[in-house]
Amino acid sequence: MNVSRIAVAGGLALSSVALLSGPAFAHVSVQPQGEAAKGGYATVNVKVPNERDNASTVKVEVNFPADHPLASVMPQPVPGWKAVVTKSALAKPLELHGKKITQAVTKVTWTSDGAKIGAGQFQQFPLSLGQLPEDTDQLVLKAVQTYDNNEVVRWIEEPKEGAAEPQNPAPVLKLSAATGDHHGGGAAADDKADDKAGHDDKAAHAEAADSTDTPARVLGVVGILVGVAGVAFGVLAGRRRSA
Repeated sequence: MNVSRIAVAGGLALSSVALLSGPAFAHVSVQPQGEAAKGGYATVNVKVPNERDNASTVKVEVNFPADHPLASVMPQPVPGWKAVVTKSALAKPLELHGKKITQAVTKVTWTSDGAKIGAGQFQQFPLSLGQLPEDTDQLVLKAVQTYDNNEVVRWIEEPKEGAAEPQNPAPVLKLSAATGDHHGGGAAADDKADDKAGHDDKAAHAEAADSTDTPARVLGVVGILVGVAGVAFGVLAGRRRSA
């Protein structure tokens, strides 16, 4: 009897732990594909898990901070989902590649176009972002998740350093140190590749020239030796006749 009670109590305790810990790992998040450097460009995935057993996610909305506007936000097509990009006028225009940008993306909304995120599933929504700000270490992208039973979950609580994670934390994109070329090192890598290709071409031409000159040099030396031998033979033959 006591063993049964202990087993039941243990099961209830484990269930409680699972229920309490589950939501902490099942919130909407944003994860970079590679590096998201200040002043550069990045591709990120907005990861949306489904937290409900009796409903499916049919709409996802991600909002971008107004204090650190992004001139370019491009969603990658996701089968079964329709993406809409919303822009707003900027109070202070941005400078991007020598051009003035007067609008910035404030929101991207994905709506079900036949697909749903069911129970026990998640979906990733890729975004291309740029140019990332240089005066902050992170971007807080507040999200809103809508289920097909009309339930709406707002992931808008900004996590605070040193504090416990809020119940509905907003996705946070951490930014790494600037690379200096504002392209995540891509331009520098291309330059190095071009330089290497140039050196390789020069080396190849030099090697080809060497390979062409070598037989000519050998033939020249052989010709000289043959000529010297001929002269010597002629001298010796003359002496024999004289004798």
